[in-house]
Amino acid sequence: MSWEFQVTLAIIVVTAVVGLPIGHALFGASIVYLYLGGFDLSIAGENIVQGLYGSYVLLAIPLFILAADLMNIGSLSDRLLDFCRALVGRFRGGLGHVNIVSSLIFSGMSGSAIADAVGMGRIVINLMTKDGKYSPAYAGAITAASAIIGPIIPPSIPMVLYALVSDTSIGFLFLGGVVPGLILGILLMVMNAWMARIHDFPVEIPVPVKELPRATLRATPALMMPVILLVGIYGGITTPTEAAALAALYAFTVSAVFYRSVSVKQAWATLSQSARSTASVGILIAGALAFNYVVTVEQIPRAIQSALSGTDLSLTGFLLLVNISLLALGCLLEANTILLVIVPIFLPTAIALGIDPIHLGVVVVVNTMIGLVTPPYGLLLFVVSGITKAPIWDTIRNLLPFIAILIAGLGIITFVPSVVLWLPRLYGYGG
Repeated sequence: MSWEFQVTLAIIVVTAVVGLPIGHALFGASIVYLYLGGFDLSIAGENIVQGLYGSYVLLAIPLFILAADLMNIGSLSDRLLDFCRALVGRFRGGLGHVNIVSSLIFSGMSGSAIADAVGMGRIVINLMTKDGKYSPAYAGAITAASAIIGPIIPPSIPMVLYALVSDTSIGFLFLGGVVPGLILGILLMVMNAWMARIHDFPVEIPVPVKELPRATLRATPALMMPVILLVGIYGGITTPTEAAALAALYAFTVSAVFYRSVSVKQAWATLSQSARSTASVGILIAGALAFNYVVTVEQIPRAIQSALSGTDLSLTGFLLLVNISLLALGCLLEANTILLVIVPIFLPTAIALGIDPIHLGVVVVVNTMIGLVTPPYGLLLFVVSGITKAPIWDTIRNLLPFIAILIAGLGIITFVPSVVLWLPRLYGYGG
């Protein structure tokens, strides 16, 4: 590791600590490295342009962001919530189950944990805390825990980023996330049921079974979005990027035309918000592309691979190391940074050990999503605390059992590869 690279790392750490966005920190530090190393500074711009404009798949990110934002402003979320209440609200701790099931369904539309927490999560939190049925801290904790399923079940913005750095199929990655996402959802419901008995949470007045068909019919336009996405992608009708465009168009059409629940002012505000979110992700990707060039010049992946091969690390040991490293990094870094900067360092060793890239991708995404609820940096902690106004440490205390069950689920996903690969292989994946 050269002294120029050590200076670069120091700049990234210092600037990030003082509050500079990580994308800016990566880009600025990369420029310093090129200057100190005597490289042409235009190399940074060249790598950014080639990376951003040479990757068609990146267009899926703003489109999925827009689709999620459109889902949140219309009445689609309310109709989905009514359907979930009719389905699972009758059990003890029923609103907790509603929270989880609504996240499972909404995850098939947004691909974003933050969109889930801010949209559906905000509505369910208000229901849970109404009349003091649940504490704000518990409502926030279960909302944060269930929201991480969003980017695991397709569509998934983090999986798009993983595909960018690993050159794997987005379609097969999306399929690989379905079963793991469902497993995590079931585990969260088991934990919620156990917590409901310990804390004697209330039993909601059950929605009559005869009302379920009506609730299902009202929610059908919203429930059809995941179907349209999956049929489009796996039926060979659309690419994942085209499916993202179709999802955004469908969300707008249903909300604005079919339900007539979106005003011109709301539509404009949604487009502006989506543009800001896209710009934020784009700056991070640009910084990561510049920094990845620096990492390549320094031959960091090859050095790590040589170091690991010298320890005679087994496949199981490597996966355990990856999990521990990513869970630790998730406490400090955001998910996109890990996917764009850290994962490319692990990839060559993983491939050399024969680890399937689709399996590794799902494992990595699950790790980074758990990082969203892990203190001290976990972004979802701050999001739900802002919604509930509960002290963040109360939210963390209520969240710990859910983090434990999520890590148990991560163990299953990591060491039983068929959980991830069964569905992709069913659709023709040869890995």
